[in-house]
Amino acid sequence: MRTIAFQRLHPDARVPARAHPDDAGFDLHAVESARILPGARVAVGCGFAMALPEGTAGLVVPRSGLALRDGATVLNAPGLIDAGYRGEVKVVLVNHDATAELRVEPGDRIAQLVVIDLPPVAFAETATLPESQRGSGGFGSTGTTA
Repeated sequence: MRTIAFQRLHPDARVPARAHPDDAGFDLHAVESARILPGARVAVGCGFAMALPEGTAGLVVPRSGLALRDGATVLNAPGLIDAGYRGEVKVVLVNHDATAELRVEPGDRIAQLVVIDLPPVAFAETATLPESQRGSGGFGSTGTTA
């Protein structure tokens, strides 16, 4: 098991934790209030910084209950936290509800953090690419016929 260094920047910050032992995501909690009008977005602070291990990244992903119940999601889902980042973890929430404002209060679970391993990779320029079944088919091309 890897350990992630956690620094509390706000007295009410909570250590990210899984609700169940086999959950992929660690709950992220707000440390501040926010009022998000329909169609608006706000960065909500979680009150902590961390040091992800080298070779990993943190993905900030939406909570399905918040999306279903309130029409809110993480705007840049998944948000990416690089291992070298040492600033406060914040979540950019957007309110997709057409009429109701979203209120976030300190302690509310607003997103999840998934920590992933990153394989070492390098890009190598080439004049041609190997063939594949999909080829250059792009947006909306899967399952259609020409």
